[in-house]
Amino acid sequence: MKNNRLVYSDELGSTCPHCGKSLQKCCCRVQAPARPNGVPIRIERQTKGRKGKGVSLISGLPLADVELKQLAKELKQRCGCGGTVKDGIIEIQTHQRDLLLDELHKRGFQAKKAGG
Repeated sequence: MKNNRLVYSDELGSTCPHCGKSLQKCCCRVQAPARPNGVPIRIERQTKGRKGKGVSLISGLPLADVELKQLAKELKQRCGCGGTVKDGIIEIQTHQRDLLLDELHKRGFQAKKAGG
């Protein structure tokens, strides 16, 4: 039995979890399921489990993982704060829901504020 599985290499960089190729050569690009028109993207504020610190959660975006991370990066730069993408939800460490709403509208997304 031949065992030539790559364990670690700093030459290739990140690899796709689906096909095993480098992200630049990946051809599978898993697409997120398309959402029907009229289903809004929700921007909500949450402090639960964060010791009182608030974050803005953006859920329902019909984007693939790579595009979702790129959008999160641009929104973080626009707000001047940190954040992350977890399970298809963008978490932005800010209370600027109005700014996020305007940015999503400029990009053509039908978004609305949710919660209090």
